[in-house]
Amino acid sequence: MVIPRLKEKFKGPISETVKTQFKVTNVMALPRLEKIVLSAGLGNQLDGTKLNPKAKDQVLKDLALIAGQRPIMTRAKKSVANFKVRQGYETGCLVTVRGNAMWELLDRLVSLAIPRIKDFRGLNPKSFDGRGNYSFGVTEQGIFPEINMAEVEFSHGLHVTVVFRNSDDDKSMAMLKELGMPFSQGDDLAQQRR
Repeated sequence: MVIPRLKEKFKGPISETVKTQFKVTNVMALPRLEKIVLSAGLGNQLDGTKLNPKAKDQVLKDLALIAGQRPIMTRAKKSVANFKVRQGYETGCLVTVRGNAMWELLDRLVSLAIPRIKDFRGLNPKSFDGRGNYSFGVTEQGIFPEINMAEVEFSHGLHVTVVFRNSDDDKSMAMLKELGMPFSQGDDLAQQRR
């Protein structure tokens, strides 16, 4: 079995760097990458009370190609009249990737997909949740090389969450920077907000 490239890098030099930078003495107290969650909402494809079946199939197919495993449909927990959603309606889909597949997905994300974003100035370094997990959104599924945009009927975005264990925001930021995640600098953030 071949060990993914980023997993070897994570267990070797990156762990040592974080261990010295944050003065972690116990190896078991080091942050660990637990899972990557990809999710896509279908709110704009809801037609009255029904979900457009072509949109549902397209999103399920795209997420399966990107993640390499079958996604599940998520259902509304509450009824919200303003959004024309009732409790139990299918509103999106989600896939959780763990293990070696997670490392391969992160490698493709960092080295192939993110550089293909148009007018890319870096990811927002403030998108951590306080527990060390990092989330960002992608506006189009076409940045992933697995998706053939000639066969796509409509474009949709998706949400990517990188979940860490034993971590905080600073440790996760250091780990992701070492793994090659392209964060924007301070002056780039000011330009993005304008």
